[in-house]
Amino acid sequence: MSNAIETATSLRAVDASDNTVLDLDLIQGLWTVEQYLAFSDFSSRMIEFTDGQIELLPMPTEKHQAMLEWLFFILRDIVNARGGKARFAPLRLQVRPGKYREPDILVLLDAADPRRQNRFWFGADLVVEIVSPDNPARDITVKRADYAEIGIAEYWIVNPQDQTITVLALDQAHYREHGVFVSGQVATSLLLADFAVAVDAVMTAN
Repeated sequence: MSNAIETATSLRAVDASDNTVLDLDLIQGLWTVEQYLAFSDFSSRMIEFTDGQIELLPMPTEKHQAMLEWLFFILRDIVNARGGKARFAPLRLQVRPGKYREPDILVLLDAADPRRQNRFWFGADLVVEIVSPDNPARDITVKRADYAEIGIAEYWIVNPQDQTITVLALDQAHYREHGVFVSGQVATSLLLADFAVAVDAVMTAN
């Protein structure tokens, strides 16, 4: 798969030895977990997977990366001091067998948590997503259900489009809003008492 090439409109594998082109869209819905993992291992793009379907995520923008970097360094210091571990994308998260996501930031409060594995994590205590303009519903709605399904205690949705940070706290099997924080406010965490960030500082990170 090291010769795989993806385009924005379709998934194509190119064998450079004989110029063979395979349209991978033809097997959408038929991918196995093993095929997905092997394909994404060698891809230059982040790829998510749900029950035989693969989805290419958009290439992050410089602004996206600036916000990600700003948040990650703050979270990393807080989590490391507690004996936990924070990681940033790309790193796969298994929601359940047959479903994998690529959160922008993943946190485990205990670095020795057995869910922390090398190829992908089997869970997290907190995740952060920066909303992508190509498909906001993916981060706002779809992943909200996914991360509740796996039992992630807290989900942060950073939305540059409306300049908000939504912090969701797991309440049994569903999320409730701890807060929707806007310009001029400070977003706070229930899980990590010392994790609090000014919305304006995140949105203007450079």
